[in-house]
Amino acid sequence: MNRRMIALNVVLAGLAIWAGIQWRSQYVAARARERRMYNAKVPPLAAAPLPPLPAQPPVLATGYNEVAQKLLLHPSRNPDIVVDPPPPPPPPPPMPPLPKYHGQMNLDGDVVAILSAGKDDPPQEVKAGGVIGQFRLVDVNTRDITFQWRDQQVRKTLDQVLDTSQAQAAANSANVSSSAPAEAAPPPPAIKSQVGPVGEVSQFGRRACDPNDSYAEGSVVDGWRKVLSPTPFGKACYWDRAGR
Repeated sequence: MNRRMIALNVVLAGLAIWAGIQWRSQYVAARARERRMYNAKVPPLAAAPLPPLPAQPPVLATGYNEVAQKLLLHPSRNPDIVVDPPPPPPPPPPMPPLPKYHGQMNLDGDVVAILSAGKDDPPQEVKAGGVIGQFRLVDVNTRDITFQWRDQQVRKTLDQVLDTSQAQAAANSANVSSSAPAEAAPPPPAIKSQVGPVGEVSQFGRRACDPNDSYAEGSVVDGWRKVLSPTPFGKACYWDRAGR
């Protein structure tokens, strides 16, 4: 028994010595590798060239427009200037009442209209191109009449602009006179007679008619022809040379 224990101890001691030798060998080798690593000189590697930087565009104020729009703190900093639209033009003034028509005269081919600008204004003679109130007479004939007001032309028939106030006043006076008792008998009508042209020749080459003349219109006496011309105040009578 003791021999076996001694043999076992001897074996264990040998193993311990062998393990110590192996550990010291590994330690010495590790220290040697460490010294070689510390003392080794590693040549530096050549640095790779850096890639060129991309070209930067020039700095422009427009490039920050979106940033400025999104970071605004007040609407008044908006760079877009709001222009107010111009106010609408005022409406045109209403057209005044048209002049009143009282009649017309045709003297040597020139048509003259008798017009009044208002209800209480006296009639006046106006030729084509003349001004009556706020209107300009453009044209007048036996059927219609044309006025110009500003840039607008107004064409009416003579019946539409005819002044009926005098006719209404005459009708009212006739009604009053018919309702009133007859105070005196009307004078007898004047006796007509065939009397030719009287007076001197006027600057228009005409002679006057006698009020009691009974010649019909168009009659020729001593080289003179009787003419009746309508006017606003009735028919004007004169004698014109028969050869004209």
